[in-house]
Amino acid sequence: MPSQSVLEQKKAIVAELTERLKNSVTGVVVSYKGINTEDDTKLRKELRENNVQYTVVKNTLLSRACEEVGLDDLKPVLEGTTALATSDSEYAAAARILCGYAKEHDNFKVKSGYLDGAVVDMDTIIAISKLPTREVLLANVLGAFQAPIAAFARVMQAVVDEGGFDACLDKKTAEEAPAEEAPAAE
Repeated sequence: MPSQSVLEQKKAIVAELTERLKNSVTGVVVSYKGINTEDDTKLRKELRENNVQYTVVKNTLLSRACEEVGLDDLKPVLEGTTALATSDSEYAAAARILCGYAKEHDNFKVKSGYLDGAVVDMDTIIAISKLPTREVLLANVLGAFQAPIAAFARVMQAVVDEGGFDACLDKKTAEEAPAEEAPAAE
């Protein structure tokens, strides 16, 4: 039987994992078997830069934390080597980075994941991984907002280039006036 101090340490780890699962908007469970230290360091760096917390966890401790949070559907995949990646703010970062990494490394596998407190299937995780980054999405939205303004600015510049509003009106009326009919050839 484990000593009291070991039990207290494990309880503290389960409590920390429980809080982490509660406070995160998304999480991905992976099997990290077979990756080398250099690749692991690169992966952890990329995850850190995207505000994703990544840790290797014991299956039994993560299983207990999942029970406390209501993520019981994660428990069947908790065997073998297990690491947990969670994000408190961005939904797609962990899935995008880890699914991309799994494509490049045969032994590295995405096992499961959750989104807003509910376990999702692998198709959903893959779909989330294909979402663009937050910055790209914001740039697209800003581009959509800016498009009408830019079009108006181009029209106004064309008016100025034509010599002003009156010159544009004169040109438009000249184009719309019916051309005089040529005499019919005999």
